[in-house]
Amino acid sequence: MKLIHLSDLHLGKRVYEYSMTEDQEYILRQIIGIIDIEKPDGVIIAGDIYDKSVPPAEAVTLFDSFLSELCNRKIKVFCISGNHDSPERIAFGSKIMDGSGIYMSPVYNGIVEPISLQDDYGEVNIYMLPFIKPVHMRHIFEDDSITTYNDAVARAVSEMNVDTDKRNILITHQFVTGSVRTESEELSVGGTDNVDASVFDKFDYVALGHLHAPQNCGKSTVRYCGTPLKYSFSEAKDQKSVTIVEMSGKGNTTYRTAELVPLHDMKEIKGKYSEIVKMDYYSGTTFQEDYLHITLTDEQDIPDAAGRLRAIYHNLMKLDYDNLRTRADNTVFAANVEKKSPIRLLEEFYKLRNNNEMNEEQKAYAKKLIEEIWEEN
Repeated sequence: MKLIHLSDLHLGKRVYEYSMTEDQEYILRQIIGIIDIEKPDGVIIAGDIYDKSVPPAEAVTLFDSFLSELCNRKIKVFCISGNHDSPERIAFGSKIMDGSGIYMSPVYNGIVEPISLQDDYGEVNIYMLPFIKPVHMRHIFEDDSITTYNDAVARAVSEMNVDTDKRNILITHQFVTGSVRTESEELSVGGTDNVDASVFDKFDYVALGHLHAPQNCGKSTVRYCGTPLKYSFSEAKDQKSVTIVEMSGKGNTTYRTAELVPLHDMKEIKGKYSEIVKMDYYSGTTFQEDYLHITLTDEQDIPDAAGRLRAIYHNLMKLDYDNLRTRADNTVFAANVEKKSPIRLLEEFYKLRNNNEMNEEQKAYAKKLIEEIWEEN
């Protein structure tokens, strides 16, 4: 049995107000290419299909096209809703799509019926558990003892009555304790969404969604495949991929990855403005089209730096400074205005804000400006 594990497509997402639709269409075509090479028995999508519960039309169209490509290849698809999705929207039409081998998770009601596949080694049961919260589980089971996410997922698993003599796969969308988050994920206060990996001991493979960095959780059979694209600069050094899961007999589950190459990569550059505008080393490469976070180390702010740099690096997403001013604690206290001249007050304010003295040119300009304002008043 061979399965492709995907998650967290976040179709319709915008990063720093840049639409990612073109990038997502490009990467989905690349995934289709990997599927054509690998010829898997099924494709798992472990939640967060969309970035919002009410996705834009282009995101729905893109996902419809992706599913159609898989359906045309007669590949089974197992898809659950994540915390960004509307479970009702994902579940819509699921009974009709079942006949085409496209299995969409229903709205959770306390029952998860496995989908059974067959291979040379026998039966493989696939359980699809969408994102659930303790509050929903308390309501479904009328059980006030379900207070944590760990309680909620453990109860959901116990209700599945998993036959451990058979091979079992769980698809779910939760945060497993000890996993590494990135900036593009929603964070919970105090880590209240933690689920212990031991909850999944009955399964031969757990296809996780929710976290954006590919990683295993204690063992190789409990795995986040990660996002197919980088959605924050905290992921700039990540290598995105799809996970290819292969199962033979009971207890023999392995995985490998197939790397993905984005249309626009995410990169971070740091240096003085004069250095960055003359980075000839990158001329003629795709660097100028990548999504960039530029950090300027100049002590003085560069007028219209973002606009001027964007003329060279068209996809500049984020610009900031790393200098004495930004590293300082810029707390400004009230000055004794009665005993200090206007220019002296301005010099002190400038130093507090910039952690540096005004130069002679700045002082002369400020003094001239103050005198003109005084004369007008």
